[in-house]
Amino acid sequence: MSGQTSPAGKHSVPDSPPELRASHADRDRVVDVLRIAAGDGLLTADELDERLEAALSARTVRELTVLTGDLPAVSTSTGTAVADVKDVLRIEGVHSGAVRHEGRWVVPRRLELATAWCSVTLDFTRAVITQDTLRIDMNTAGKKLTLITKPGITVDTGALSLVHSKIKIRQAPNHRTPVTLRVELVGTTTHGRIVVRGARRTFGQWLLRRPAPQPAGD
Repeated sequence: MSGQTSPAGKHSVPDSPPELRASHADRDRVVDVLRIAAGDGLLTADELDERLEAALSARTVRELTVLTGDLPAVSTSTGTAVADVKDVLRIEGVHSGAVRHEGRWVVPRRLELATAWCSVTLDFTRAVITQDTLRIDMNTAGKKLTLITKPGITVDTGALSLVHSKIKIRQAPNHRTPVTLRVELVGTTTHGRIVVRGARRTFGQWLLRRPAPQPAGD
């Protein structure tokens, strides 16, 4: 016979590869890539919502491939892949040097801060973000926690207890950018400071944003 008959009575092409079914892990990987792309400004809020809906309802690998075909591969500069996301990252320090996470670091699903008189900086501007929420459990005393954000990242401090501590948020609201990460601070901080701000401009960026000099009068 030149072909085979399917249960539905339709003929399939001989030796053609079957359409591979997508697993939950396949869908999760594509969702991760889409969220990172939106965080990097490659997708608008509407595009992100549309593609996430399509990814979650996709039945085949081919349907998922179409959703990320125009996006760059997701990996860090050191080759760390999305699959390396940690469930919990714990940061500890007592009267120790400053702790910094910056560059293309992979944001965990949950972060625990247990520090005393140890400053911590979390820079999200180039971080690999694979989920829409990061919970930071805080049990800290003294020094400062600095969160460096970018458009699309919001910080919620409503569940955080402050004991002789201060919070300063320097984020300008940007309603045009889709929310790609919501950072929730919970727990307690004592005799400390929390600063939420965007990345500082370089000297060259500062010069470019200076107003042009006005011509001298006659």
